[in-house]
Amino acid sequence: MSFSQNDIKFFIGMIPPQSVEDGTVHLIPSFGNIGVIETNEGLVVFDIALRQFARRNFKTLRKITKKPIKYLIFSHGHFDHCYGFEPFISEIKEKGWEMPEIIAHENVYKRFKKYQMLDDYHRWLNAQQFSSVMGRSNDVIEPDKILKPTVMLDGKEPYLFDFGDIEFEVNHDIGETDDSSWLWVPEKELICSGDLMISSYPNVGNPYKVQRYPKRWAIAMENMMEKEAKYIIPGHGKMIEGKENVREVLEITAEAMHFVHDEVVKRLNEGKWFEQIFHEMLEIYPDKFKNHEYLRPLYGCYRFAIHAVYRLYHGWYDTGNPTDLFPARSHEIAQEFLKISKPEEYFNHAKNLLKQQKFQLALHMLDVIIKAEKNVPEELLLDALKIKQEILEQKVEREPSFIVRNILNNGAKRIKSSIKSQKK
Repeated sequence: MSFSQNDIKFFIGMIPPQSVEDGTVHLIPSFGNIGVIETNEGLVVFDIALRQFARRNFKTLRKITKKPIKYLIFSHGHFDHCYGFEPFISEIKEKGWEMPEIIAHENVYKRFKKYQMLDDYHRWLNAQQFSSVMGRSNDVIEPDKILKPTVMLDGKEPYLFDFGDIEFEVNHDIGETDDSSWLWVPEKELICSGDLMISSYPNVGNPYKVQRYPKRWAIAMENMMEKEAKYIIPGHGKMIEGKENVREVLEITAEAMHFVHDEVVKRLNEGKWFEQIFHEMLEIYPDKFKNHEYLRPLYGCYRFAIHAVYRLYHGWYDTGNPTDLFPARSHEIAQEFLKISKPEEYFNHAKNLLKQQKFQLALHMLDVIIKAEKNVPEELLLDALKIKQEILEQKVEREPSFIVRNILNNGAKRIKSSIKSQKK
């Protein structure tokens, strides 16, 4: 499946705003979409997007409506959904308006506190994951600048409120996070889903992030289906319109999540270890998922989801090989390999594998040389680094997943930097 820059522009909200229901429901596209419901008394806003896009989003909203924000609902606590509030709050203070109610699941505030505790780590992590969107910036999030929820929900029952003669229903389901909320507005036949729907394969099993929940994600989709909505404002991507389209997207996403969960569980019960499970799962992935527009591996991907299910039920010892229980340092292993065969033999074999487009095996061979750098002639080490960089760049061109592309790109850039330092 090919990748294009238009896919990323689509995903991060570089598309025009959308309005439906006689101009009373609006999607403000962003990195973290903003949903807006107009009433005769003011606005109910679902998510407030990324801090870096805040000024742009504010201007977009104020071109659409001048009404004050009375309610702000957070879908979950990720930085691209609830940190872009500053210009909106500045306007409220300047005009002397009352502060809106901030509605969120109680775990959102716990997430904010976790971000404060792990500030430096998350700066590094987000710079890795989002480097192609925001460069190498390590200030994606300012964890001390938050809007603390004024209404914190336990999620056991839907939270209902009436505003401007319209009923709003906030529901809790677990999927990407344990603090997820989604909004149902019956009069508008509208669901605001947050990242439970992101217009691509769900972001489940992200290699940088904590545990996520495929089975509960499927249940969330089924809960949304019961509403028979006409519109979904997703966490990322364009609005989904039409009851048939909405139902079909929710249904296929639920089916895909059930599939990956149940097939991994089946293999766990058969006593299989991760390597066998992973490669078997790749072989049986159905074409109806592989080729579906809303299951493209643009952000999350099926490969990640296999990991998500496995680690939900399994510990960190995942090979069944006692050698891997407490492994030696990788550079020491590489040095031992070079006592058996010369580094030139690994290098030549890696080049042959590259000619056969066996990229992953070639990387493993090159790593023997690179890890054992002190035992390798400098010129050969530089050649191995150059070929590894070339392989990673080729894999980037073939890779649809935004997250995988960034991991590979970051690796290639580090190697490029290492080559420069070696030549000095």
